[in-house]
This record gives sequence, C-alpha cells and structure tokens, in this order.
Amino acid sequence: MSLTRPDRRLFLATAGAAVTTGLTMPAQAQGLAPTPTMRGGANNYRPGAPIVDKIGGGGFLMTGSVRRAGDGAPLAGQRIQIWAHTTEGHERDARSHGATLTDENGLFQMDMPQIVPAFGQAHGHLAYDSDAFETVFLRPLMCKASDKTLHVDFVLVPA
Repeated sequence: MSLTRPDRRLFLATAGAAVTTGLTMPAQAQGLAPTPTMRGGANNYRPGAPIVDKIGGGGFLMTGSVRRAGDGAPLAGQRIQIWAHTTEGHERDARSHGATLTDENGLFQMDMPQIVPAFGQAHGHLAYDSDAFETVFLRPLMCKASDKTLHVDFVLVPA
C-alpha cells in the first residue's frame, strides 16, 4: 500500500462502509430491526397492482430502499406497491396504484402525481407484498403538503 495513494479497498474496509451509487450503507449492520407494519397502511390496498414505469402524469417522486433485517444487505428485485390520494385520483382508484421493483442496490423510485391531503394529512401508502419476506404496509406522512418527494425505507424479515 502506498502512503501517497491509499488503497480504496482498504479505505472502505477500515471505514466500515460500502458505497454504492451514492448511498452509504454500513458494512456491519448486525441486528438491524425489521420495519413494522403501520396502522392504516393497508387502507385501499389492491393485491396484484401492475408494475408500471410511473403513475399518471408524474411530478412527485416516491423513493426508498429495501434491505434485509439483521445484516442490512440490499435486496434486489423486490416488488413495492405504491398508492396515494393525488391531484389525479383518490387512493381507492385503480389508476392511483402501481408497483415497481428494486434495483441491484435495493433502491426503488416511482414518479407519480402530487400527493394531496386526505383526511387532513398528506401521506402515501407503500407495501412490500411478495412471498420471500413478511408483508409490510407503510403509511408515511409528508412534512408539508407542498413537498415534491417522499423517501421510505423497508427492512424485511424472511417469511
């Protein structure tokens, strides 16, 4: 190892992090707890919503990550369903639902219409609903109704 040019592998190993696509994840995340299902998360859930590139006209970006409980390993190819009350439809409308798959780094995103308040709160709905891990329903609240993004992380436990 040269003192003038550190070995990148050594740096990553000693720093205790793996850097993937701009996301820093702990190399040792032992004991990472699973994400619990949220109350109201399953409201208006539609089993088998289609995998789509985007929902409606877009303009709002839902993003997130999916990792395995315990070691925090990213989970590729996991199906995440997304739905919300938006400028184009109510959360019970089929056109307000869609699903996407996580990439090789366990990341997902969905362009969708702007989320608007329903029952006084601007919120989205997300579900991990495949067979390999336990189902999780989330209902995250937005900080402000004018926000243009919402980020959600899933930590899953095998079924």
